[in-house]
Amino acid sequence: MDFFVTTSIPYVNSHPHLGHALEFVQADALVRWLRLCGHRVRFQTGTDDNAGKNVAAAKALGLPVRELVDANAARFAGLCAGLDIAYDTFVRTSAPAHHRGVERFWRALRAGDLGQHAYAGLYCLGCEDFLQPADLVQGVCPDHGTAPTPIAEQNWFFALSRHGADIAALLEAGRIRVQPAKRLTEVLNFLADLRDISVSRDQRRSDGWGIPVPGDPEQIVYVWIDALVNYLTGLGYGGPDDDGWREWWRPEVHRIHVIGKNVWKFHLAYWPGLLLSAGFPQPDEVIIHGFVTVDGRKISKTLGNGLDPSETIAKFGAEALRWALLREPAFDDFNLGEAVIVRRHHADLSGGFGNLERRLTTLCARHGIAGCTGTPPPAPDGYHAAWEARAHDRAAAILIGAVATLNQDIDRHQPWKAPVGDPGVAVSLREWRDRLQGIAWWLQPFLPETGAEIVRRLSAPVLSAGTPVIPRLPSQAA
Repeated sequence: MDFFVTTSIPYVNSHPHLGHALEFVQADALVRWLRLCGHRVRFQTGTDDNAGKNVAAAKALGLPVRELVDANAARFAGLCAGLDIAYDTFVRTSAPAHHRGVERFWRALRAGDLGQHAYAGLYCLGCEDFLQPADLVQGVCPDHGTAPTPIAEQNWFFALSRHGADIAALLEAGRIRVQPAKRLTEVLNFLADLRDISVSRDQRRSDGWGIPVPGDPEQIVYVWIDALVNYLTGLGYGGPDDDGWREWWRPEVHRIHVIGKNVWKFHLAYWPGLLLSAGFPQPDEVIIHGFVTVDGRKISKTLGNGLDPSETIAKFGAEALRWALLREPAFDDFNLGEAVIVRRHHADLSGGFGNLERRLTTLCARHGIAGCTGTPPPAPDGYHAAWEARAHDRAAAILIGAVATLNQDIDRHQPWKAPVGDPGVAVSLREWRDRLQGIAWWLQPFLPETGAEIVRRLSAPVLSAGTPVIPRLPSQAA
């Protein structure tokens, strides 16, 4: 089967934070697992350059908006490189090709679904969304800690309420699979009271930055409508190859959006409604992760809390950060600090996979055991089922359990006591070697370089103990 996997695209009003690293890594690990299973996968990420908060940030810094978004978009691309994110496409919504695609999509919406009228509401710039009074906690946005701004203006509206029953039917039938399933009730409750949505903003609010509404240059396309269309424009929609995008956005391709829990409304209500109106196929699956928190509070650029992911990579290494993020709950909030990264690295990585590789290759070298040939053994029991449930934390735990079991088998047989050339020990060592190769093979979605290096070492003509494949962290990092 073919898969199209996307992340949401972050605003570039500031530097990336650990929450962005989480989503990049979760999606990347899923993609790498699918590719190891033999599937053809296209993986897309990028940046949302057109948000009003980008304009506000540029003003605060005294910079042209273009200069700010280019600099911060480069930082997000740099974070992807630092985390070894194997994307195929990195979308920039300020690119002319994306603008053309959004204009085309706007015109594809059913004419009766668009209309213009006055609107007044409470707007949170951090969320880039109108909030209802019931959404606020003591008068402020619960995510950003700021009071929304009262706004009244003439906007274009999309008749989302017309599509509510159809969207709910798609979700209830599992046509759009929601992961975790516990989110489905929350989504269906929201759809039960679905309202029409404002899909434009007065261009004066963003100093003209963004994509003008086709035929109405005084209005800018609402950033979330603009941003959602990136899933099509990144495939070439609106570009010179008019039908090329259909290779990946068609019913035969399994389309997956990986998103945070604060944006499911846009992906499970707005986006399906827009696609129904335009006559496009729906996504097949939406995976909703929780937040990385500090003292129980979401990490955000606005609050400026949490570890800087680029600094964390420089200090501990990309794979230590990848592993720490992927060992935590796949769908729930969790706290992550340096102590957790160090503990996971020493317990699971250097003391787990790394120690087992060195221990086993040392024994194999003593007995003259040759390297593996042929395809790697199957994954440990339950590993693929965990990935099918999108529970990367469970898949990681299964690999750690396989390491512990293999170590126990070695301890029980005590091969170091046997004389060189003992045929029974040789048989056991080959079995253990093959099992470790299987563990390393399926470790690659989590640790691409380390997993591949262990596989390479175990495939050598004659096995030998080299330098530690996963050294302990330097004392200053720990």
